[in-house]
Amino acid sequence: AYLIGAVGSMLAGWLGMYVGVKANTRAAQGCTIGTKKGFDIAFFGGAVMGLAVVGVALIGVSVLYWIFQTPIVILGFSFGASTIALFMKCGGGIFTKTADVGADLVGKAEYDLPEDDPRNPATIADNVGDIVGDIAGMGSDLFDSYVASILASMMLAAAFSITTTVVFPFGGIDITEAGRAILVITPVVLCGIGLIASLIGIYIIKLTGSEEPGKALNTGTYLATLIYFALSALIIFILTIGLSVEEQGLLWRIWGTSAIGLLAGIIVGFTSDYFTRDDRKPTRNIANAAKEGHAVVILSGFSYGLLSVVPAAIGIVFAMIIAFWLAGVFGVAMAAVGMLSIVGTIVSNDAFGPIVDNARGIAEQGDLGDEVIRTADRLDSAGNTAKAITKG
Repeated sequence: AYLIGAVGSMLAGWLGMYVGVKANTRAAQGCTIGTKKGFDIAFFGGAVMGLAVVGVALIGVSVLYWIFQTPIVILGFSFGASTIALFMKCGGGIFTKTADVGADLVGKAEYDLPEDDPRNPATIADNVGDIVGDIAGMGSDLFDSYVASILASMMLAAAFSITTTVVFPFGGIDITEAGRAILVITPVVLCGIGLIASLIGIYIIKLTGSEEPGKALNTGTYLATLIYFALSALIIFILTIGLSVEEQGLLWRIWGTSAIGLLAGIIVGFTSDYFTRDDRKPTRNIANAAKEGHAVVILSGFSYGLLSVVPAAIGIVFAMIIAFWLAGVFGVAMAAVGMLSIVGTIVSNDAFGPIVDNARGIAEQGDLGDEVIRTADRLDSAGNTAKAITKG
């Protein structure tokens, strides 16, 4: 299980990097046609990474559980994913920022070259770093979190006793063998529903991503959330058939915890969007602070960064309290599953960022013209906001 988890994480990261490199130049060429063409190429390149993370994780967990019939044995799958995520996230992140800062120091501080100038060889390392850190690193990190939340919930459900009353904050419940089996597979089932919602959300983003790429990314994410709520409620209703009244109530409480977890994730994303979009007040205030000098910009940015944490922290704390009240520790674990249920859409949005960033650099290096660079800049601005949202 450990080796399969490690290989699965590497496979998802490799697929993302491979497609990201291929999509860079195509997105730059697409920008010569228009914003929509460049957006479609870049976003579907990112969607490959998003769907690879979810697909490999769900297939790995499902197959291992089908073979061993117990979540304890397949816990190694999560450990394997964590090991690779450590190297990809830390190693990739360090390489990314080293190349980025190095390129800026050489180009701007020493030789007075514009960003992404082809005369600066460090720009190539910068482009590679974006792919390694923001696609492979972020993807493997979320792959690990996704698998860990599923397996933690499955293990808690498998630990429920069928001979004595299981005590929850709202009271005790007598769980049958059939009820426990349903509870164990519920995290995987809900994540499968999240994959379907992500697929629909990705298609919606394609339809709406014309002249407002940032708005399209947000719209697709919010609609994927609503679709998850509806489809997961339908599946929970089907799973309750044949169970006792107490077990049916517990399943609906679990659905509530997953919905609350996803809402907490949306609050985090909404907060990040407000503080990082180029047309919002915080970003404009920081830009105006640049008139006063470097120190004011740094202090303003740091202050807004600290302030942006407050709504997200409050949302997560309230989600944990409500989830615990609904279904105890198992409810908190299921809230984490809910928060990561549409991770396919989230990773797709995240991978979109470095692809359009590199496409902008390629447009500059290839001398494709000012109009193409302006088109790529619009996509790059939306991509930077998307990266900030998904990291939250």
